[in-house]
Amino acid sequence: MQEEDDSAANPSRSSRILATKSLDVSDCDGSKEQSVKLCGYLNKLTGKGPLRGFKTRWFVYDPRKCYLYYFKTPQDALPLGHIEIADACFSYDVEVEEGLFEIHTEGKEFLLKAPNRQVMHYWLQQLQQKRWEFCKISGHRDSWCSPTPLFPHTGLVAKDAGEIYREVTFLCFRNSMSHLRASRGVENRRSVFHTASSDDWEMVDPPTKDTTEHNPPPDSQRRESPSHVQRRKIIARASHNILFYQELVHLLQQALRSSQCDWRSTVSPGNMGPDSHDQAENEVDKALAERDTQIKDLCGHMEKLALEKESLQQELKNLKIKVGEINEQLGMLMETIQAKDEVIMKLSQQSSNEGTQSAECNSPSGTREQQELDNLKDSLQGYKSQNNFLNKEILELTVLRRNAESREKALEAKCTSLEAKLCQVESKYLVLLQEVKSPVCSSSEQTRSGEFITRLLEDALQVESTDQQEHPILKPNAVSEYDIYGFKTVPEEEDEEEKLEAKKRALDLKSLSLTDQETSVRVKWDNYLAITMNREMVRSPELKALMRSGVPHNHRSKVWNWCVNFHVKKIRDGLPKDYYQNLLSMVNEKPNPACKQIELDLLRTLPNNKHYASPDSDGIQKLRNVLLAFSWRNPDIGYCQGLNRLAAIALLYLDQEDAFWCLVAIVEVFMPHDYYTKTLLGSQVDQRVLKDLMYEKLPRLHAHFEQYKVDTSLITFNWFLVVFVDSVVSDILFKIWDAFLYEGPKIIFRFALALFKYKEEEFLKLQDAMTIFKYLRYFTRTILDARKLMSMAFVDMNPFPLRQIQNRRTFHLEKVRLELTELEAIRQTFLRERDTTLEGRTLISDDEEDS
Repeated sequence: MQEEDDSAANPSRSSRILATKSLDVSDCDGSKEQSVKLCGYLNKLTGKGPLRGFKTRWFVYDPRKCYLYYFKTPQDALPLGHIEIADACFSYDVEVEEGLFEIHTEGKEFLLKAPNRQVMHYWLQQLQQKRWEFCKISGHRDSWCSPTPLFPHTGLVAKDAGEIYREVTFLCFRNSMSHLRASRGVENRRSVFHTASSDDWEMVDPPTKDTTEHNPPPDSQRRESPSHVQRRKIIARASHNILFYQELVHLLQQALRSSQCDWRSTVSPGNMGPDSHDQAENEVDKALAERDTQIKDLCGHMEKLALEKESLQQELKNLKIKVGEINEQLGMLMETIQAKDEVIMKLSQQSSNEGTQSAECNSPSGTREQQELDNLKDSLQGYKSQNNFLNKEILELTVLRRNAESREKALEAKCTSLEAKLCQVESKYLVLLQEVKSPVCSSSEQTRSGEFITRLLEDALQVESTDQQEHPILKPNAVSEYDIYGFKTVPEEEDEEEKLEAKKRALDLKSLSLTDQETSVRVKWDNYLAITMNREMVRSPELKALMRSGVPHNHRSKVWNWCVNFHVKKIRDGLPKDYYQNLLSMVNEKPNPACKQIELDLLRTLPNNKHYASPDSDGIQKLRNVLLAFSWRNPDIGYCQGLNRLAAIALLYLDQEDAFWCLVAIVEVFMPHDYYTKTLLGSQVDQRVLKDLMYEKLPRLHAHFEQYKVDTSLITFNWFLVVFVDSVVSDILFKIWDAFLYEGPKIIFRFALALFKYKEEEFLKLQDAMTIFKYLRYFTRTILDARKLMSMAFVDMNPFPLRQIQNRRTFHLEKVRLELTELEAIRQTFLRERDTTLEGRTLISDDEEDS
């Protein structure tokens, strides 16, 4: 204990301990085997306030948990604490005090100090290596709670080892017996336990309790004189001699018994005469007397050896006491020497300072410059070593971070899969509750079960508001009141059955959004945007395929903004930068003819979206500004019902000005002329083009609609006018808009045909015009699988050339214009006839009629 305290007080001593690491005594004959173990003294910054300072601690690295434990002294059984090295990073500064370095782990900082820079570098290199080795190995055990070895022999291995040991012991004993029988008269014998040289013996039996208690520490053993070591060898040899003689006595006794038995069996009264019998008895008596004499001699020798052993043990105890006293004196001498060394160091430093000052006064300027140059070189070398260490630390931390990210992604994928399965189970649970709501049973049981099922339905239909979601980890599948786009998941004005269907649809949508395919799409987008981070996106087949697969929610604002700017770039280049602000100023200066109609439609735009649900919602004023600015830009159109929904969807991911230009791109770039005018000429033309495409792509369904005289344009007209807003579920809607903003109006035809193909078999089963038309009104809301729908739109509908659509538009445009001209002529004729009839009619007053 005194020796460890001395090493803690002396930095050079602690560095020597660190350099030698630890030595474990593996043999009793004095041989030692070195086992690599990182341990040593370091100064640790502890305490608070005025008590804060560096204190010496004994640090030991545990490879099983990658912990760096620190103790007050090496003899302590329990550590004061530990530092986790697996997730730690290391750093040091050249300009601060020498040997000072930091360990950052789990939001904590540990400031440690080594005796010098070499020891600090050694510690840092070893800790880096241990951290890397630990991260490569899995399955570690706590060394402080499990005193058993790392790899104990268990099971069949231990059983086989025990059998081998017993077999070897038996063979050794059998050989020794034969050797003793062969050389019975030899006095200078060797024990069967002799394994080393003729002068060295190993102790097979464990040491006694007394010997164990007074076993000196390894440092004391290393400092003992050769005479002490020789005494311990003599004691060990005497102990083995005693064991040997005990064994020899036992063997002689057995040999004596066996010879007596042989003699009795061979020498019998019937086999020999009286003379030979007497002679044999005399020989036996002589042999027995000789053996008794030998046994007595051996017993006396054993007693002498036992007395010699006791005296040697007593002498060893006395020597141990003397060694302890010498160690105490040595500690006191070490303290005295340390104090003298400090005084000598101070005097040397003072003398060197005085000599430096005198040299500076007497030396020329060249010497001072040389000293400064040497100091700069030393600083440069220190910075180089620091730079190398930090570069290595950065590389290792990068690899560890990537490994942690890969593990995190694997866990996220697993969590997503489980969450999707949970949503599916909840959806089936809702359907099951609805089916068993009216069970077939007695009236009393039906009342009780009906109340119970009604209560379960009420609980299942409850959605969590934003304030209630305090523990998202405990309920990852909870359907919130609004989805990520702001649309209400379960409308309040609907009845219970429709609410149940809406809740089921929300769960199914969430389950589909958590599939592996959606995760793969997000990863592809992350990789693509990471590549194009420092450059502008360019239209390419790769980008087109990504747009058709849908843009992730967190990247949609950036991608939509790029698409809009790409399509309106030529228009914006010819206009001033503050063009949109100028339009808004016109709104404030003079009234707009479309202002009244815009105000009426603001709250009717997306009433089920929280951004447009009330006059105080954050999207209402933005929507008003965009529509008024557009009405001033396009006075021919002004405002048309449908533009408000287009602008509202754009505002969900774009700011006001970009949403305004998105509306310009849709009306002026994508759609044909007269699409949003009073006649809606372009919209009517597209309905006829869709009918032709349905005849070509879906002939059975087209014939079915013709058979029952079902006009699909009554439903599909709104699809084209507002690009499927309020016609499909929100997840599918925004995926359609992703492709629409990139490719243009052809996407509307693709998805319109895909929606009909998705439910083609259901339509063909319906055999009534009224039933078909009723199903047409809501069938798009039942389509939830966006991946399947997109596959039909972009694979099953191919080939789908844009030139074909343009040609059909041109063909039907002339026909629709002729029809509109004829209708206008009929209307004008009707108006003239009505005016003529009113002029020719004589109006009679009530007085004249009475007369």
